Amino acid sequence: MLKYVLLLFLALSTVAASAQEVEMADGMRAEGKIYVVVAILLLILIGLIAYLVMLDRKVSKLEKRISERK
Repeated sequence: MLKYVLLLFLALSTVAASAQEVEMADGMRAEGKIYVVVAILLLILIGLIAYLVMLDRKVSKLEKRISERK
């Protein structure tokens, strides 16, 4: 019985959540601020990717040095 109640609650909550509009996104889009948010997110992602690539190169060099010593 508890499973059915939880399933019903989940179904009702998803319907209620999809019925709500996202007012913040509409306001930011209307004012042009959404582009600033997207640009900052892209900069963060590009920075993380660059950091991971540099870290991978350093690890590869260290692995190569270790394998040469053996």
